Amino acid sequence: MPVDLFVLVSCCSAIIALALILVARDPLAPGKRRFLFLSMSLIAWAVFNFLADNASGDLTLFTQLTFLGGISAVYFMMNFMRHYPNSIQSLHKSYIAFNLFTALVVPLVFLPHFIVSVGDNTTSAMETSFLYDIFIAYIVFSFILMLATVRAQYKKSNSAAQRSQVWIVSFGFIVYAVLAVGSNVVLPLLANSWVSSRFGPIFTLVFVGIIFYAIVKHQLFDIRLAIVRSVTYSLVLVTFAGIYFAVAYVISMVFNTGETSVAQAVSGVSTSLLLVFIFQPIKRFFDRVTNKIFYKDNYDTDEFYARLNRTLAQTTDLRKLLERTSYEIGTTLKSEQAFFFLNVNSKHFLSAGTVNHRQMPRADADKLGDYKVDKHGVIVASSLEAKDPIRRLMVSHKIELVLPLVQDGVKIGYLCLGDHLNSNYTNRDIRALNTISNELIIAIQNALAVQEIREINESLQQRINLATKELRANNAVLRQLDKVKDEFIGMASHQLRTPLTSVKGYLSMVIEGDAGKITPTQKKLLDQAFSSSENMVHLINDFLNVSRIQTGKFVIEKTAVDLSELVRQEVASLQPNAKMRNMKLVYDQPKGFPLIDLDEGKIRQVVMNFSDNAIYYSHENTSILISLAVDGKDAVFTVKDTGIGVPVHDRAKLFSKFFRATNAKVKRPDGTGVGLYLAKKVIDALNGEIIFESTEGKGSTFGFRLPIVHDESGAGNDADQLDNNNNNGQNNSADN
Repeated sequence: MPVDLFVLVSCCSAIIALALILVARDPLAPGKRRFLFLSMSLIAWAVFNFLADNASGDLTLFTQLTFLGGISAVYFMMNFMRHYPNSIQSLHKSYIAFNLFTALVVPLVFLPHFIVSVGDNTTSAMETSFLYDIFIAYIVFSFILMLATVRAQYKKSNSAAQRSQVWIVSFGFIVYAVLAVGSNVVLPLLANSWVSSRFGPIFTLVFVGIIFYAIVKHQLFDIRLAIVRSVTYSLVLVTFAGIYFAVAYVISMVFNTGETSVAQAVSGVSTSLLLVFIFQPIKRFFDRVTNKIFYKDNYDTDEFYARLNRTLAQTTDLRKLLERTSYEIGTTLKSEQAFFFLNVNSKHFLSAGTVNHRQMPRADADKLGDYKVDKHGVIVASSLEAKDPIRRLMVSHKIELVLPLVQDGVKIGYLCLGDHLNSNYTNRDIRALNTISNELIIAIQNALAVQEIREINESLQQRINLATKELRANNAVLRQLDKVKDEFIGMASHQLRTPLTSVKGYLSMVIEGDAGKITPTQKKLLDQAFSSSENMVHLINDFLNVSRIQTGKFVIEKTAVDLSELVRQEVASLQPNAKMRNMKLVYDQPKGFPLIDLDEGKIRQVVMNFSDNAIYYSHENTSILISLAVDGKDAVFTVKDTGIGVPVHDRAKLFSKFFRATNAKVKRPDGTGVGLYLAKKVIDALNGEIIFESTEGKGSTFGFRLPIVHDESGAGNDADQLDNNNNNGQNNSADN
């Protein structure tokens, strides 16, 4: 009797310990719940088997419950093996038959023709009937289906670790099933005695030992954690037992007044309340103690994540990012080496990591890309078969663990870790790597983007430098051409001015009758020729002034000028030209206009250019309003027309050299683009300012504002030379 009880307690304790340790990590995992159901069915079978062997009286019910426990153990064993480590679908019909067979056998256990009679615990004899043969057939069918399941699991396993797990766990199940069935079914049937069934629960220790070995060998979970938690809860239970005994003893002594039941009730309630309040503090205390003992070299994941995030956030240089991240991961996980291998593009890759890490060729990295990772998302060299080429590749580079970096289904690279410095990598390490994988991918992509931008900037800078060099060379050529052009314009203007003056003089003599009387028709033609020659003189003067500006010889020679009379003369000279275009120049000469110290020739050119432009760019049958007035201490001259106006996009460059508005080029293709440029230069030299207003399609107003300055002593005759540096700054010119 004591031996049977010891066997029962030992077996049940071992099964309960393993089940609780395994399920406590993740109670909702389907595989762990199946293992829990299997464990509970084994415990039920062991308990009922003990009662059937040791209870007094009629043992039929306990014997029937023992068979029911055995059937449930077989059912849950099959269910566990069907789904561990992979879910098997190829034997679907066989599993349906197994479920139906199980549903048929369960009620047979309680029928009279299954067990006819059971002897007492002294004879250990049992008489069965024909229904017992169906149970034997069920056991045989289950055993055969279990072997088929083992074979299917082995074929479906995609790694050496999974295949090893299948073999070890299956070996434990099969050995346990053979021994348990032999001692509890076959031997009692052959010997007509249940003596051998007394020791059936012993074989559960074999099952527990094999499963424990599989857990430790292949690290189904962190065994240190299981040991730590087991020690913690054992210490808590021992502490609670001592507290309970002490409190119960003290209370029983205090309330020991002869009413034992009252004292016991008070003792039980008080002790229970005390234990409820002190459970968590005691548990936390032992957690801290055991963690300090068993996890001296352990790392805090939160601190690890925080340090890594700071590194990822503060570094944008790709190589430095990979080196610092590799150092952080390798130091924390205690790896011999840590490095990244990145596919930058189809032609380039980057390998960076801790100091003296192994360099992996791209061909070897491509082989890693063809390998299917395990359920944890990593490749562990020690879990692969010895002949596996991937394992050989990893061992040759001293790599123990590879974490593929996958973004949108594409592997952008790998994190490779060398051998662990102390022991092996645990599931905790792998979970930490999977947690940081997304952050690593994002940081790497950001660094790649920054690097690409830098490369683009460097390429653009090189192209800019080259283009700048070419522009400088072209600009030097253009400056030389511009200088030659200015010299040519100056020379041509001087050469044209003398003969043109002669032509103009002879035309004037003919018009005035010095060569004889002329007809009205001849006079009209001669007037047009004289007007054209006069315009040509003004144009040549403009070119000469441009040349003087470029050479620094543009001189302002001031004299006292009656500006109102000057404007009248220019308007009168332009009237014939306006009449030919059916236009009218309107000018109301002001009386008593003050004298102003001006360069008469140059201001005359300005007035003529503004007025002449108004004639050329206005529509027929319109009037051009020319006004001159005194505004405070300034003289204000304006020419207002209703012509084509100036487009908005051309106004900024309108007073630049040789620049012409787009609509002006259409209206007057033969323009030069120097009139407005010279006008601004002259007005600026006279300390005045240009007046300009325009509405495209409706007309423009051009003019100037000059200070009224007159030196009665004649000092106004002094010549002022235009600042050469100020006047040479423009590269473009304009004429509306």
